Amino acid sequence: MRTLIAVLLLGISQPGFAQTPAPIPSTSTTVADPALGARAGELVGLIAGAGDFDAYFSPAFHAALPRDKWDAVVAQVTAQMGKPIAVESIVAISAWAATVRLRFERGIVTVQLAVDPAPPHAAIGLLFTGTEIAGDTVDKLAADFRALPGASGFGIYALGEGVPKLVAGAEPDRTAPLGSAFKLWVLGELAREVAAGERKWADVVPVGPPSLPSGITQSWPAGSPVTLQTLATLMISISDNTATDTLVSLEGAKLDGFVTAAGAPGLAPMLTTRQMFAIKSPANAGLAAAWAKAAPVERRTLLAANAPRLATTVVDPSIFGGKPVSIDTLEWFASPAQTAGVLDWLRTKSGETALALLAVNPGTDAGTRAKFDYVGFKGGSEPGVITLNYLVRRKDGRWLAVVGNWHRADAGVETLAFSQLMTRALVLASSTTLP
Repeated sequence: MRTLIAVLLLGISQPGFAQTPAPIPSTSTTVADPALGARAGELVGLIAGAGDFDAYFSPAFHAALPRDKWDAVVAQVTAQMGKPIAVESIVAISAWAATVRLRFERGIVTVQLAVDPAPPHAAIGLLFTGTEIAGDTVDKLAADFRALPGASGFGIYALGEGVPKLVAGAEPDRTAPLGSAFKLWVLGELAREVAAGERKWADVVPVGPPSLPSGITQSWPAGSPVTLQTLATLMISISDNTATDTLVSLEGAKLDGFVTAAGAPGLAPMLTTRQMFAIKSPANAGLAAAWAKAAPVERRTLLAANAPRLATTVVDPSIFGGKPVSIDTLEWFASPAQTAGVLDWLRTKSGETALALLAVNPGTDAGTRAKFDYVGFKGGSEPGVITLNYLVRRKDGRWLAVVGNWHRADAGVETLAFSQLMTRALVLASSTTLP
């Protein structure tokens, strides 16, 4: 399954609506080229409709995101945040890329901006990565989650001694499809095996049969040798499905034991991504119907009886091209509370290597990441499904799990809107009073 790391890649270019852009405060030791600062300064006018969309963005950006789609994104942002007012700050990532904080009537919107080093320095990338609503509260956040069409839930959990303690949430105990977030449990079992001396992170194994992307190992030569740590890093950081399936196959029945012990027995028997794709394929409609009705023990029997068929089913990626496919019956399922539980297990029992690879891709913008000493992340999605899950350590040393999901069987979900909600949850978690 595809993991959502950010929300929406755009590309903006505008020659400038002000004669001399005002200096933008920077909190980075990396120096932004003046042309990048100028483009950042033009964003307010562009979003407000006063800029030159055609000139601001590069031709490649226009091809990827035409004007009507840009207008739809802007409408969504301004509906939530009001009118843009000013650039509050810019944190340079390089001379030609930066995190820009834009002040709107109702709060702050964070944007990742990249411009072409060559004149006229057209914007080649723009990513709206999060919002901070002025006067936001967990009650307002919960209300906005409940207003999403379909079903959704989230939880902010304080982690310490004993089980995770719910600080705020909406439907935290309702199970929901996970997409690639099931890979957190795959990582957990691998870390358990390493801690028990059954395996080593440096063990080398052959890459297993290819699954569909996301990922890169599906294109590697069959049986390529790779370490377990590399497989796990690819599984978590870029949601590599073939790397995941290799680990699931290695773990075998031990993985089912782990998910049960970790408090999510509904994940057993754990399917590989390829098995999931194959069962969802139209050629296996009968098996899909049987799977939906079967108890866990019966599902194990179905898997064993249909193993050759599932291994040879030709999976057409176009089945995931638009409408949700059996997301209420064919998925990996867990609740926010159960997801917080596995994150807490990883915090306390997985060891430094697992925590380090969880942090390779923090899954949020640089400004939000900077509010914490540590951010580990795993998300997941498919048409109609999105989930974003974070393990964080605050500046005061307190650990939290911040987890959320949204799914609907009738249509796709709006990834930008959901990412904004989860960014708000992270911002609130960074400073809220904890038990």
